[in-house]
Amino acid sequence: MTDYVNALAEHCPFLEPSQARGMTGWTVYEIAPGAHLYAVETELFHAGVQAAEWVRPLARRTNGVLTCENIVILGQTTDADHRELMTWPHWALKNLYGPVGVMFGKFARGVQERDRFGQSISPAPFSFLPVRASVRPRDPKFLKDTPDLAAALAAAEDDGLDVFEHTPCEWKAVRAWASSLPVPRKR
Repeated sequence: MTDYVNALAEHCPFLEPSQARGMTGWTVYEIAPGAHLYAVETELFHAGVQAAEWVRPLARRTNGVLTCENIVILGQTTDADHRELMTWPHWALKNLYGPVGVMFGKFARGVQERDRFGQSISPAPFSFLPVRASVRPRDPKFLKDTPDLAAALAAAEDDGLDVFEHTPCEWKAVRAWASSLPVPRKR
């Protein structure tokens, strides 16, 4: 893990200072043997909510932009790979928390990704959902395929808003709400 995180730091200027200040956390979620897609989605969503609610108050502090919690996924389901398992929780969480300035990412084990400059990032040795304070001048660029979400993030202000004010926090309702959102425009 250390080698991967060190390699990732060259693509993220916030990672090294975050680690140096002890502001990068790691939570491990292990899939129970025999678990199915829906049950794991539910757990990942709730782990994401917990991480986001931990990040929110810290993001307002000095150096709060360095706050990051990563949810590592271990194990397998019988009916989906990690990329599929992360899809709906990631989509729902980034739409719920983007307007209050919390960013969500997703990295599937072994998948080649590119940074904002198009440079290759080492494939992740494990799947994980990073949850972090947004960097408002930069992060909307990561969301160019979702212009409404990019605009909400650019104008984000965390005034303590209950992100579940208009959406129940039960996964079935959240997933239905998330599936009603405009899908990203692919270039």
